Amino acid sequence: MDIPKTYFFSDADDSFYSSRTRGHFINTNCSSSHNRKALCCKMSVEFDAFLDSSKKWFCHFDDDNYVNIPRLVKLLQTYNPQEDWYLGKPSIRSPLEIMSRYDKQKNISFWFATGGAGFCISRALALKMLPIASGGKFISIGEKIRLPDDVTMGYIIEHILQKKLTVVDLFHSHFEPMKFLKQESFVDQISFSYSRFGHEMNVLQIDGFDEKVDPTRFLSLHCYLFPNFSFCPS
Repeated sequence: MDIPKTYFFSDADDSFYSSRTRGHFINTNCSSSHNRKALCCKMSVEFDAFLDSSKKWFCHFDDDNYVNIPRLVKLLQTYNPQEDWYLGKPSIRSPLEIMSRYDKQKNISFWFATGGAGFCISRALALKMLPIASGGKFISIGEKIRLPDDVTMGYIIEHILQKKLTVVDLFHSHFEPMKFLKQESFVDQISFSYSRFGHEMNVLQIDGFDEKVDPTRFLSLHCYLFPNFSFCPS
């Protein structure tokens, strides 16, 4: 299996992080706003960058995710990238239902993996998406259905290509209460998230750094999973 390569997609140039990531910091030239078109623009650039690579898997994670890379690699090793795979976790209890853009009398429904938890697409499936979604076509589809990036991805895969989402419960988004994840299970999970509701933080329950230093608990999580880093408490 390929060694994972992490790329960071942003909406601005940053020489410091470009240097720190050895050139893996990409300016998408998309808007810095959080609206539908800006999100679809960034996802479109990510998808095209994957198509231009030789990698077997495209995995997207948001900037409020912590990703347990060894566990992600272990998961991907159980699937064949030469087959069609869409791996992730929905954040809704039932398929999303929207009005058909071609027949106003008809509704369509489909599942989508929330970007807030992360998802992975095999190269075989990405190649089937190529004529539909590459070269900026992804943005056009998002505009047509008027839905954001992760939903547009699900629409293309589940509705247009008729390939089903494979639910992986090891992905976690900020829509879930992080406090219910048990510390002894952290090593087996793939992604974690956090969020703030007023003065209340939705974060993992884990000992480690002071909350003022580590409000997201990601630094404490990292040291729990990989305690040999020099900055981790001994």
